[in-house]
Amino acid sequence: MKDTIRLILALTLIASIAALILSQVESVTREPIKEQRRIQMLKAISAVLPAYDNSPDTDSVSLQNGVNKKGKPVLLTFYRGRKNGELTGTAFKVIATDGYSGNIEIMVGLNPQDSLNGIEILNHSETPGLGARIVEPAFKNQFKGKSLKNADWRVKKDGGQFDQITGATISPRAVVKAVKAGLEFYRAHKAAVLATQGGTQ
Repeated sequence: MKDTIRLILALTLIASIAALILSQVESVTREPIKEQRRIQMLKAISAVLPAYDNSPDTDSVSLQNGVNKKGKPVLLTFYRGRKNGELTGTAFKVIATDGYSGNIEIMVGLNPQDSLNGIEILNHSETPGLGARIVEPAFKNQFKGKSLKNADWRVKKDGGQFDQITGATISPRAVVKAVKAGLEFYRAHKAAVLATQGGTQ
């Protein structure tokens, strides 16, 4: 009986010390991790927007874009780039949920004429050498200059305008579909996106 109590006390002490250490590590790394995520996001925004001299992450507006499976609001955040106070472009992230191996996160950048300045693949789990080639410039560059007015938003295999990747149509099709959906949301909410004051609606 004494051995059992001694063992319980020892395990409790070890668990308490481990929890304390993890808590301290989390508190020390929280801000650096947050800053690294901010840097990565700004890098992605910079890749898809025309030149700007402000901080788009502090000049943003978030709009509700439906609800998730738990009924919680899904927010879509728009980052506005400006130069000398004038809008140079708007960036936002969309997620293709129908990739071959899971979600594909895409940063989309628009110029003030509502044409794509570029896209950047932020995260994916597509097959190396096949679907993963959506990160290559040859695939991404075909989106430049495209808009809802001047493109057929389907891959060529489906009769559209966008080159699919040989042997991996699912991934390009998912990207094209997600970018188009993002453009349609932007068009429907453009006034709110470009409103002077940022915030959440």
